[in-house]
Amino acid sequence: MSAKHPIISVTGSSGAGTTSVRQTFENIFRREHITAAFIEGDAFHRYGRAEMEQAIVEARLRGNNNFSHFGEQANLLSELEEVFRTYGESGRGRTRHYIHDEHEGERRGRGVGTFTDWEDLPRGTDLLFYEGLHGAVVTPTVDVARHADLKIGVVPVINLEWIQKLIRDKSARGYSHDEAVEAILTRMPDYVNYICPQFTETDINFQRVPTVDTSNPFVARWIPTPDESMVVIRFRDPRGIDFPYLQSMIPQSFMSRANSVVIPGGKLDLAMQLILTPHILTLVERRRRTT
Repeated sequence: MSAKHPIISVTGSSGAGTTSVRQTFENIFRREHITAAFIEGDAFHRYGRAEMEQAIVEARLRGNNNFSHFGEQANLLSELEEVFRTYGESGRGRTRHYIHDEHEGERRGRGVGTFTDWEDLPRGTDLLFYEGLHGAVVTPTVDVARHADLKIGVVPVINLEWIQKLIRDKSARGYSHDEAVEAILTRMPDYVNYICPQFTETDINFQRVPTVDTSNPFVARWIPTPDESMVVIRFRDPRGIDFPYLQSMIPQSFMSRANSVVIPGGKLDLAMQLILTPHILTLVERRRRTT
């Protein structure tokens, strides 16, 4: 953690909604005139798309049928921790970009499923913003969580997460139903061991819960909408959180525990603006007092 060079880390599995959360943060940064350096979690995958497919084949030949992007072996977690540490100390670091689609590939002159070259983060930023799979990961050899000043977890309930992945894999990636199910089963051990534990490290969790029947996610034909959902917001340390104010600003919200508030799914962006803006301003003001 660093007063002079703060780090905000948003962590969640693929399809959990971390990209939407990033947009909310970008809106706050723009409104409050905050200059952020950005790191995408995909940049710290160890393999590009073709290399990952080959790595999965080789892992299965060795008897490992659960090799996935969630796990330590498929990622550069030591390098990610080093970037967090370096930025916290000096405001510097390096990152790269993973090419997700043809449009991005044309813009950057790279093939889909490959990486750009490593490059320095911009100088003179107010904070570092990370969004990806491992923003609060802790292993026997790596502790990314200790370097972040504000850790946000974005995690739908598991059936909803599966529905989102199944529909995305089939519609956007061309997977068959069986292939999409196999992908879920393959990565489950790494999900349990590397993804879930992060949400005990986070400062605030946003968990979307559908209010429609998702008891069999493998036959769902559409993703429950925000209006068909509630969001549980859990604060690790509720001291200083003005719950009466939040409830007054967000209609139909209520407290379910002393550290948790539940809101309608369609009010998630508003809730994030209300909750996160003071935290971000505190980090930036602390930074400015030290410079």
